[in-house]
Amino acid sequence: MNKRILLLSTALLMGNWMMAPAVKAQQRVAPAYPLVTHDPYFSIWSTSDQLTAVTTTHWTGKKQPLSGIILVDGKGYRYMGNETPGLPPAQQDSVTISATRTTYYFTAGPVRLSVDFISPLLPDSLDLLSRPITYLSYSAASRDGAAHQVGLLLGVSPWIAANDTNQKVACQIYNKGGLTIAKAGTISQPILQKKGDDLRIDWGYLYVAAQNGQQILDTTQDGRVTLWTKVGLGAVGLSPVKDLMMLGYDELYAIQYFGQNLRPWWNRDSAKTMEGELQAARSDFDQIYTQCKDFDQKLYAQALGAGGPKYARLCALAYRQSVAAHALVRSPQGDLLWLSKENFSNGSINTVDVTYPSAPLYLLYNASLMEGMLNGNFYYSESGIWKRPFPAHDLGTYPLANGQTYGEDMPVEEAGNMIILTGAITKAEGNADYAKRHWATLKTWVQYLDTAGFDPTNQLCTDDFAGHLARNANLSVKAIEAIGAYAQMAANLGFKEEAAHYMQRAKNMARNWALLANDGDHFSLTFDQKGTWSQKYNLVWDKVLDLHLFPTVVYENEIRYYLTKQNPFGLPLDSRKTYTKSDWIEWTATLASNQQDFEALSDPVFKFVTKTPTRVPLSDWHETTDGRQVGFQARSVVGGYFMRALYVKWHPAAP
Repeated sequence: MNKRILLLSTALLMGNWMMAPAVKAQQRVAPAYPLVTHDPYFSIWSTSDQLTAVTTTHWTGKKQPLSGIILVDGKGYRYMGNETPGLPPAQQDSVTISATRTTYYFTAGPVRLSVDFISPLLPDSLDLLSRPITYLSYSAASRDGAAHQVGLLLGVSPWIAANDTNQKVACQIYNKGGLTIAKAGTISQPILQKKGDDLRIDWGYLYVAAQNGQQILDTTQDGRVTLWTKVGLGAVGLSPVKDLMMLGYDELYAIQYFGQNLRPWWNRDSAKTMEGELQAARSDFDQIYTQCKDFDQKLYAQALGAGGPKYARLCALAYRQSVAAHALVRSPQGDLLWLSKENFSNGSINTVDVTYPSAPLYLLYNASLMEGMLNGNFYYSESGIWKRPFPAHDLGTYPLANGQTYGEDMPVEEAGNMIILTGAITKAEGNADYAKRHWATLKTWVQYLDTAGFDPTNQLCTDDFAGHLARNANLSVKAIEAIGAYAQMAANLGFKEEAAHYMQRAKNMARNWALLANDGDHFSLTFDQKGTWSQKYNLVWDKVLDLHLFPTVVYENEIRYYLTKQNPFGLPLDSRKTYTKSDWIEWTATLASNQQDFEALSDPVFKFVTKTPTRVPLSDWHETTDGRQVGFQARSVVGGYFMRALYVKWHPAAP
């Protein structure tokens, strides 16, 4: 069907547009607004405070246009995108972001409209978490008491299913199971044939569906194709009239894992279809919406109680971004795999030192997802494919998890990360069953740290963008905390002698660390460079896991010193540069012994989020002087913002 979408005459397109209300100024809520957020390939954002001001994009910045029009008594207003410039924009009154929803409120002439983008990423329901369907929930009501005829149009670019617009895309329109459906995908379907960072998916199929809609395939003179869905709300009075549209994506196969193509979790047994999932999503909407609303309120309240209103808003914004930087699949061995993509850093899959900062969110809400972040790395070592006495840095380059592709190891970093996170799973689950399954591997790694961890050689750590560093005091802390976490797990398993041995080793190392790193009123960046400093964010596990290896004076001195080093947009990572990592700031802030100091360190991160001039999904690497992005965006590591909430959950009586 090659019809002009707007079914609207030229007069409708142009008439009276000069009379549109002016768009009001609005307070910044986020640097970019999540609209469709499911995995690294199905992730669409708006990079303006006004939904009508820009073309929506994939998180990489590539245009993936979504367009929205509301018809009121025959007059059209744009509520999303700028792809139909002949129409005036509806007046955007406000926007809110919660953990699973982004909601916009508009005035369109005599009608009020709300548009709720809902990605039901509920952590306690893996089937729902992995179902790649976003709702657009609409509600319209009259402003003046009179009834008005209202219709809604949603335009979706089929190139959401392509890496770039040079690829040929096929589209079709059909009805099934009570839904009108538009479907699009590349003709070539190169399943899992590309790997890398700045890439979009070019296999599988995009779906747009509505229960009472009309589907229209529109092709412009320049060859651009748009899938339009039209829904009529009828006569709308004071009582709100509601309807739904849905966007879905069936990637067919999501991940290649050591040579085997794996289906997404929602279709792991190949028994489901996207049409069936769309029907179920439509039927279950009311229940799912209630679940999302309840979870959003729970998350906000939990973060509010832990860190205050600004911290709560940070967590709400970080949630969907972190989750949507992963893919959920089942391994051939039957294990859950929750695999991250290292967005805009190097594109690695399941990077251990990306898992590490992301962990607090998943420890807080579903430790089985935390296991899924470690399972692949344990398999890599235990299968004999990876033969070194410390973990690999990664499993490959997304979406191909066939073995490490990063050019250099991070021995102390990754061994410390894996042991600490296994210890955290033990605490979250209340037993050491997971550790027991991998005890031989953990033992190999702790023996490596016992030998090489305390005074690390010249090697990379997770802050690899800062370069190599020998005698890294913060990396040494990681090794000490990991040895202590291993001892704690050994005690839980009844290995008393082993537990006593490694706990004593960790305590001895902590005492020696305090002597070597001592620099008067703080502790230095490295053991041999006095007059330097760094965020000792790895110390946070001493509090969170109740290891108590370091005296509290170590935390207190560091926090007191950090407060003298603040810049307008946060605490620098260390004395070498003025840039920072916002996830590490939230870990460091959790070391504070009182709310005032926590907020003093955390609030500049909120300022960065609401004032940065760089309009991209949250960057975790920014300049503390002017708030500009240095690098990285849309990464899962913002799950690290939840560290304070995790600590308070596990220590409800703590100040």
